[in-house]
Amino acid sequence: MREDQGVPTNQQRRDAAKRKLERQLERREAAERARRQRIVIIGVVAAVVVVAGGVWLWTTRDSSSTASTASTSTAETSSTAPATPCTYTASGTAAKEVTPPSNTSPLNTGTVDVTVVLNGKDVPMTLNRATAPCGVNSFLSLASQGFYNDTNCHRLTRSDQLNVLQCGDPTGQGNGGPGYTFASETTGSETYPVGTVALANAGPDTTGSQFFIVYGTTTIDPSYTIIGTVTGDGMSVVQDVASQGVQRNAQDGQPVAAATINSVNVPDGSLDGTGTYQTTTPPADGLGTGSLDTGAPVDTGAAVDTGAATDTVAPTDTVAPTDTVAPTAGTTTGGAG
Repeated sequence: MREDQGVPTNQQRRDAAKRKLERQLERREAAERARRQRIVIIGVVAAVVVVAGGVWLWTTRDSSSTASTASTSTAETSSTAPATPCTYTASGTAAKEVTPPSNTSPLNTGTVDVTVVLNGKDVPMTLNRATAPCGVNSFLSLASQGFYNDTNCHRLTRSDQLNVLQCGDPTGQGNGGPGYTFASETTGSETYPVGTVALANAGPDTTGSQFFIVYGTTTIDPSYTIIGTVTGDGMSVVQDVASQGVQRNAQDGQPVAAATINSVNVPDGSLDGTGTYQTTTPPADGLGTGSLDTGAPVDTGAAVDTGAATDTVAPTDTVAPTDTVAPTAGTTTGGAG
């Protein structure tokens, strides 16, 4: 016979209230992660919000706007290649257990070749350390830890202004990341031609693991760190996925075709080596600043951003690029996020 439960005690009520609060906090945290991973794209014709897909697209310019005109309007808030070594800041929970890059002064010259195996086919890429040392360093670190292995590219966009395949979230939901973020590396003059590999973000200092591959015309603000380009026959693999469209015949969402990253192969020793960076130190009297140029690009005054949509002080994932009808987080942009 079941024992009569009676009236709940004060302790039981407190426990129930605590559990309810914990569930609310978990839901809020998940919603915030998703928000950070949306890319904010500025520079096309209309403002469209695709609620079902969780994709936001903010547009403020007329249809004649181009990437070059967009870069003119955002150049003063765009960040540049870091004048100091990289900073990887803890943020959220990692979608897969990994550690941030241990080398925070990575090589910032030369290139490195990697191979993304997508649907069992090779997509070779050449990553440029010179323009994005922190972004390339993070990508290589995550790849070497198996972060991208057996993950699905969660987003495909198809429109006149945005044609990208977005990957890099092991959850496949568009709101997962590596458990840290870092600043974007942009100059304000970036364009995104076919074959570009860039990092998504969701605003200032929100670049993480998500990246997008441009497979068609893409006109977005220069707010997303370009880490390299697809080489060889790699684009044919991406184009095969893109040609089959988006689920439910949408312009932004999960691709119809399977788009699984089986592995990302990086050369041995690719994380070794230290770059030279400009350092800035105040003089002893505290008046003004002096700089010692060690051969790295000089920061022209814009704050460093990590792959996020533009900011009034520093430009920017989901991450990711977003579509006119549907690249934050990002950025990611939340784009490219």
